[in-house]
Amino acid sequence: MKESIKCGTNSSNAVYGLGFIGAAIYFISTATGFWMGVLGFLKAMVWPVFLVFDLFKHLAA
Repeated sequence: MKESIKCGTNSSNAVYGLGFIGAAIYFISTATGFWMGVLGFLKAMVWPVFLVFDLFKHLAA
């Protein structure tokens, strides 16, 4: 009997997916041109980095 337990995979994927969609909408809607929109899409892929960075910046102030 071999059991594989994955804790939190579905919920964490859902949170990341919704965050990705929200970040993509935000970054692309604030873009001033096409290439800034592409950059916004790339930023949306790593939105947790910006979230943690701003959190630490806020906590340090």
